[in-house]
Amino acid sequence: MAMLMMKWQGLGLLRIFLMLLGVSVLCSVALETRKGNASLDHRGHKHRHPGHLSLHRHRNRAGKEGQVLHRSKRGWVWNQFFVIEEYTGPDPVLVGRLHSDVDSGDGNIKYILSGEGAGTIFVIDDKTGNIHATKTLDREEQAQYTLTAQAVARDTNKPLEPPSEFIVKVQDINDNPPEFLHGPYYARVPEMSNVGTSVMQVTATDADDPTYGNSARLVYSILQGQPYFSVEPQTGIIRTALPNMDREARQEYDVVIQAKDMGGHMGGLSGTTEVKITLTDVNDNPPKFPQSVYPMSVSEDKVPGEEVGRLKAKDPDLGDNGMVNYRLIDGDGINMFELTTDSETREAVIKLKKPVDYETKRSYTLKVEGSNPHVDPQYLAWGPYKDEATIKISVEDADEPPVFVAPSYTFEVEENAPPGTLVGRVHAKDTDVANNPVRYMIPRYTDVEQFFSINAEDGMITTTKPMDREAQAWHNISVSATEIGGHHQDTKVRVNIRIKDVNDNSPEFATNNEVLMCESVAPGKVIETVSAVDKDEMAHRQHFTFSLAPEVAHNHNFSLKDNRDSTASIYVLRKGFSRLTQDVYYLPIEINDNGFPAMSSTNTLTIRVCSCDSKDTILSCNVEPYVLPAGLSTGALIAILACIVILLAIVVLFVALRRQKKEPLIVFEEEDIRENIITYDDEGGGEEDTEAFDIATLQNPDGANGFLPRKDIKPELQFPLRPGIGRPAANSVDVEDFIKTRIAEADSDPTAPPYDSIQIYGYEGRGSLAGSLSSLESVTTESDLDYDYLQSWGPRFRKLADLYGTKDCSINDADDGEDS
Repeated sequence: MAMLMMKWQGLGLLRIFLMLLGVSVLCSVALETRKGNASLDHRGHKHRHPGHLSLHRHRNRAGKEGQVLHRSKRGWVWNQFFVIEEYTGPDPVLVGRLHSDVDSGDGNIKYILSGEGAGTIFVIDDKTGNIHATKTLDREEQAQYTLTAQAVARDTNKPLEPPSEFIVKVQDINDNPPEFLHGPYYARVPEMSNVGTSVMQVTATDADDPTYGNSARLVYSILQGQPYFSVEPQTGIIRTALPNMDREARQEYDVVIQAKDMGGHMGGLSGTTEVKITLTDVNDNPPKFPQSVYPMSVSEDKVPGEEVGRLKAKDPDLGDNGMVNYRLIDGDGINMFELTTDSETREAVIKLKKPVDYETKRSYTLKVEGSNPHVDPQYLAWGPYKDEATIKISVEDADEPPVFVAPSYTFEVEENAPPGTLVGRVHAKDTDVANNPVRYMIPRYTDVEQFFSINAEDGMITTTKPMDREAQAWHNISVSATEIGGHHQDTKVRVNIRIKDVNDNSPEFATNNEVLMCESVAPGKVIETVSAVDKDEMAHRQHFTFSLAPEVAHNHNFSLKDNRDSTASIYVLRKGFSRLTQDVYYLPIEINDNGFPAMSSTNTLTIRVCSCDSKDTILSCNVEPYVLPAGLSTGALIAILACIVILLAIVVLFVALRRQKKEPLIVFEEEDIRENIITYDDEGGGEEDTEAFDIATLQNPDGANGFLPRKDIKPELQFPLRPGIGRPAANSVDVEDFIKTRIAEADSDPTAPPYDSIQIYGYEGRGSLAGSLSSLESVTTESDLDYDYLQSWGPRFRKLADLYGTKDCSINDADDGEDS
C-alpha cells in the first residue's frame, strides 16, 4: 500500500508529520474494515515524513490448491501537492518526494514521472524520488497539473508497484489588478433627473482566484465626477448625486471610476476607467422673443405675397423640444398680412396679404404668439411654454402708376363706319397725393393695321378706316396711361371692340354643284332644291326669296317655285331633252334677303343632260363619243406615229453609215509596206536603253525585200538610192550609220514622209553619244521639199512653218552665197 505525504512550505515539519500520520492510521483502519479478512502490514512507518509518497506491497497467500494470490493496496491516500505561483527563487522549487516500501536504498529502484509538464516543468530524481518545479508557474495560465508516479526496477524497467496518480495545484497570489474590459464608457441621462437616478453600471474583472483569499474581491469608488455622480461600491452602478442638473448650463461630465481588489484594503491592486456622461435635453425652457416690439415697414407698391419682415423666438432646448410655432392672434392688420414659418431657419415670416395704400391707411399693428408644440407634462409647472410680441408696420408712400377706372373695356362700332367714328372712352387717374395728369396711347403692336386712334388728353377712341365685320369681327387692343411728371410710370388696360354687322353682303347659292338630269325626265318633276347663304350675321328672322331672272322668266324648259322657307324647287316644263341637241342648260336665279338695306344677287344654276336607264339611273353624262367621229380615230393616230418612228430610224442609220471610217491608206498584209508615221511623246533612251527597242528591227526595218509603196499616191518618179550610200551589213550594230542612211533616203524621196523608228522609250538615256533621234533634226539636211505653202495655212501651222519654211529659206540663201 502506498502512502502520499505532502510537504507544505511555510509550516512546521512536526505539525505536518503528525497530521499525515494520523490521516494514514485512519485510512488504514477504514480500509482494513472494508476488506474483511484481508490483513494489512505496516512496515517502515518510522521512516515516513512529510512530503514523501511511500509505496509498499502486501502479499496474502491462500492455501487453496497450491495457488498463490497477490494483492496490493494503499496504506493511505494523499494525492495532491501545492506550489506557490510566481516563485522567483534561485533554485528549483521542491514539490515533494516519492518513496516505495520496496526501496531498500541500494539504488535498484528507479522512479518515473509522467503526465502534464513532466520532464519540462516538473522533473524527478529517479534515485531519491524528489520532484522539483523548474519553471515559474502562473495560476492564470494553468491552475493545476495531473501527474503519474511509478517505481520500476532499474535494470529491467519492470514495474514494482502500480502507477500512482496525483495533482499538483498552483497556489494563487494577488498578482493581477482589476481590469475594465469594455472601457471607456459612454452614458446618457436626462437633465433635471432626480437624485439617485441610475446612469449605468460598470464591471471590472480580476484574473486572480476568487475562491482563495481576497485577491479577486473588488470594491468600486469614484475618483472624479463628484459631487454630480456617485457609484455603489459593490455593484459599480453609477447614479446622479445632485438635483436639477441643467443641460443648458453644462452638457457633458467626465467621471473616473476605480476598482480595487483585496476588498479595498491597503495593499490591494486597482484599475480605473473613464465614463463620459452626457445630459440629454428635455423641454424645460419656454420660448422667448428677444424684443417685445418689432417695427417693420412696407411700401404701398408691394404686391401680395411679398415679404415684409421676420422675427424669431429663442428656445435653448434642442430638436422638437426647441420647436416654436407662430400665429397672429390680434391686431388691426390681421386681414392685410399673413404669417408663415421658414422651415430652415424656423423664423416667423410676415408677408403682404392684400395691397396697402398709403393714402388710405399709413400704419398697422399685429400681435404674434410663439409656443412649443411639444410640452412634457412633467414640467408643466415651469410654464407657460409660449410668449407674445407686437409688430408695428408702417406704410411707405410710393410713386404709383395711374389706375384705370375699369379693369377692362368693351365697345361696339358698326362695320363700314367712316373714319373718325367714336368708339368709346377710357379713363385713368393718378392715385398719388400729387394727382398728376395722365396721357393715353395705343401700343402699335396691339393694333398693327392702325384701325383706331386715341386722344392723348381725354382717352377718346375713334376709328381711322372702315372695317369689315366679315374679315374680323373683334379687335382686341391695349391702351396705355402714363403719368405726366414723376417717374413716368404707365399702366395698361385691355379694350375689346366688337364690330357690329351691317347688311352689306349679297346672298348666294349654298353649293355650286351641277344638276344632273336624265334625257327622259318627265315634265313637272323637281330636279333640284336650292338654298342660299349670306356672309352677314344670320339672324333668326333672316329670310331668302328666289325667282327666275327676267331674261329667262318665260323659258319653256324649267320653272322655279319659292318654298317660302329660304329654299326653292326647280321643275321641268317639257320632255324630249337630248344630249345631241343640247347637253348643258344655264338657269339664272335671283336671290333676295330681307335685310336693311335689302341685298340681292343673280346666281346661275348649271343643268347637265345625261343618259339614263329605264330606272332613271344615270349612265353617262360624257359628250366625248359624239365628238370623236368628226376627227381622227385612235388607230389612225397610232399609224401616223409608227410612220414617224420608222422615218427617224432610217435617218439615224444613214447618218451612222456616212460616219464610218474610210478604207486605210496603207495596206499592211497583201502589199509591200513602206514606213509608218508614228507620233510619240517620249524621248529615246539612247544606246543605254537596250530593252526599249529591238536592234534587229532597226537593222532590217523593211521586213521584206523592196520598199513598200503608198496606196493614195502613185509616184511618178522613183529615185534610186544615191550612189555611195549603202545599207549597213546585216550583222552591224552601228545604229548611227543606219539612222543617217534612212534620213538621207527620206530627204531624197519627195513621196515619203520623214522616217522615225517605231519604238516607245520609257526613260531618257544618260550620256548618249547619238543624241536625239527626232526627225525634226532632218531639217538641217539637204532636202528638195518646199514648205513655204505652210505660211498660208493659218496660226495653227505657224510653228511648223517656222521650223521648215524659214530654215529652208535661210539654207537656200546660204547656198546661193556659196555659188556666187
